[in-house]
Amino acid sequence: MSTKSRYGFFCNTRILHLGNYYKLSTRKKIRYESEIACTGRYRDRCEWLLKTNQADARVACPRGPALRAPMPPVSLEDVDTDTIDSRSSQVYIDFILNHALWGLRPWWWHACNVCLHAACCALVARACVTVARLQRPFATLAALLFAVHPVHTEAVAGVVGRADVLACIFFLSSLLVYHRPTSGKKGVWLSVFLGALSMLAKETGITILVLNIAIDFYRCWPFVKRSITSWKIEKKCTGLSVRTFKVLVSLALLICLRLALLQGTWPSFSPQDNPAAFHPSFFVRLMTFCYLAAFNWWLLLCPWTLSHDWQMGSVPLITSGWDPRNFLTCAAFGALLLLCYRCIADIEIHRHTPAVIGVLLLVVPFVPASNLLVTVGFVIAERVLYIPSVGSVIITAYGVQLMWCSKPGTKVFLVVGLAVLCGSGIAKTCRRNIEWRDRATLLRSDLVSLPQNAKLHYNFANFLRETEQQDNAIKHYKEALRLWPTYSSAHNNLGTLVSGVENAEHHFLQAIKYNKHHVNAHYNLGKLYKKSGRINMAIKMLEKCVMLRPQFVQAHVELLTMIPELEKQKVLSKLVHLEPNNWEYYILYGNWLREKGILRLALKYYLEAMRITFKTRNIESLIRGDLISYRSAALMLRRQGQKSRTLQLLTRWHTWRRGWPSTAAAHMYLRDWRLKIELEGRVQIYSKAVNPIKSTKCFDHTQLLIEVGSVNQGDEIRKEPPLFENIKDNTIKKNVKEENLSSGKANSASCNIKTCKIKKRSPSITSQIKTIHNKSEIGHKGKKCSMHRKEKNTKDNIIPKFTAPLSEHILIKTF
Repeated sequence: MSTKSRYGFFCNTRILHLGNYYKLSTRKKIRYESEIACTGRYRDRCEWLLKTNQADARVACPRGPALRAPMPPVSLEDVDTDTIDSRSSQVYIDFILNHALWGLRPWWWHACNVCLHAACCALVARACVTVARLQRPFATLAALLFAVHPVHTEAVAGVVGRADVLACIFFLSSLLVYHRPTSGKKGVWLSVFLGALSMLAKETGITILVLNIAIDFYRCWPFVKRSITSWKIEKKCTGLSVRTFKVLVSLALLICLRLALLQGTWPSFSPQDNPAAFHPSFFVRLMTFCYLAAFNWWLLLCPWTLSHDWQMGSVPLITSGWDPRNFLTCAAFGALLLLCYRCIADIEIHRHTPAVIGVLLLVVPFVPASNLLVTVGFVIAERVLYIPSVGSVIITAYGVQLMWCSKPGTKVFLVVGLAVLCGSGIAKTCRRNIEWRDRATLLRSDLVSLPQNAKLHYNFANFLRETEQQDNAIKHYKEALRLWPTYSSAHNNLGTLVSGVENAEHHFLQAIKYNKHHVNAHYNLGKLYKKSGRINMAIKMLEKCVMLRPQFVQAHVELLTMIPELEKQKVLSKLVHLEPNNWEYYILYGNWLREKGILRLALKYYLEAMRITFKTRNIESLIRGDLISYRSAALMLRRQGQKSRTLQLLTRWHTWRRGWPSTAAAHMYLRDWRLKIELEGRVQIYSKAVNPIKSTKCFDHTQLLIEVGSVNQGDEIRKEPPLFENIKDNTIKKNVKEENLSSGKANSASCNIKTCKIKKRSPSITSQIKTIHNKSEIGHKGKKCSMHRKEKNTKDNIIPKFTAPLSEHILIKTF
């Protein structure tokens, strides 16, 4: 399995289509013992999960420069709303624990899902014996059918599907705790607590409280009926009343808690997610929703047609009462009514308890996903059938038990039938695993099953676009638009591929027409206007984009390149606020402040950029933010004449970078700079010693001028080699011959020239970067020039102006 596929498993969180950005999507379902492969298209959403829910998950995610390369058009959907129900705190905690133990290794994530599924199978077997009262062999059969059911592939193989598996574990645990024979007051509260955990994993888990009340009422009905007829309250009825009150109060509190987590509002969906919910006719909605419920039951009985996405045309609306699909609806609800009648008839004698428990487990957990109470963001989702399938297998196992006990002659046929049933389930699961081995195979297989699904064509076009198959991608985008003409995201993505400004503009405008809040379409249209020179219209579109989503960083960056200078400060402040850990925005803000003359604040932003780059440094990154931020701060300090602070900044930068590959080179540049400072200062002092009256000039250290009164022609002055060539280890002596002029001249001049040596006064450097002093100072410590004995050396040892060191020129090249 390739590295990309291994990383894809974690990014996959949703092996159906749970979403287009991070909902860890495009999951690939795999065999429960096989490798996991999934698409790498949704890595951003996976990283968002770790960053927002686990501060210690340091996932290396190198960032490219935000401003150096042109930003590609945004073509993917922002968030697919059908995954809102999967984002639960219980699953987040499980993800954090899984990552803390095994990191991002996909094998362990898959192994954890398999173990959880095995635990569910064990709980199903236990519930069949203790609650449903099945015989042990048939309880084992029910658990086996549950284990190999093909409809569970999505829930077990996908990371987001773990929400359904965890919900089922707590659901069945609450059922077993509530109905165990020795259960008392503590058992009720423990059952409520487990039900709350199931709700935190998946919203449908809250139905366990209703299910417990219904089963408790079914078991206590004879005592309730006796109390009603005799006008005498039985002890069993009193206990039932107390338990029911506790559970109902807990149910109300948990519903309020869940609404509080949703901030008091229900999730909003689009017609693309659930077309039937937005149809204006009540009868169309009713007939379609009833058919969808019947079709979900059919998937449990015969999981032949399976798909990872059932949206947008997969199930056409039922607009007429004469639609043939209504016969399936009538048959399903007729069978359900017969089962309910059998349960009601058995409510007193309790002869068919497994059938009653099976019907309740089949119906009650499915009600929240049936669109009958609240609108959901999907048409059909195989993952929501994980808990209702427990009731289906109980009913099947109970039917086999009845035939096994009542008709012994049919045992051979039952064994053969069960073997075929289990074998077909295993074969279908393996086949789906092969189809889900990679993203392309999954999409192609589902297109064969549901060619009328516009969303599948859209997703397949996205895959072709990412694999540089532009022509085929355009074909599938157009097919998606043919099946769903108002598909705004398909218009947006197609606009990024078609040639010609007019064609692209047409598709972007169509996307905005069908979805006025489509942020990416506004952004892409703004970039198109900018590229074609229509700056005013580009600014208008990008401002609309920012208004729709104030956190859209790319739109702010594009606006920054077009708006007037006076308006840039507001945008820069917004960028720094939105991404406080992006050093590039601090550099941009500092540059703008420097141009406006606000130097102190600019230096603050430069230093903050340097701090961020060293906090999140990456040696392998091609863009060295520390060099760029350091250069900006150092150049500004040098222009202000603050040479000591510049040297101090360089020292800090070098210290921070200790241990990096360029440490030796940086140390060499620092020594070179320091040596130049010392030598140029010494040149200035030598020139003052020769002519203290005239203004001191800064000469090069290889061209010192010495003035003498008169020198004999035979006298020679030893020529010194350059300071940077052949410096002796001990000292460099300068000997100048002295001669006394004739005694008759009154104004005789004598110049006794000696080597001047002053104490070194230079900016302090940390002991880690201690420089090597000029060895010519050895043996002359404390000596002073004869002409400057009474002057203080501190006045003369002023660092002169100097050019930029070698290291700065190198930094300029690396910018």
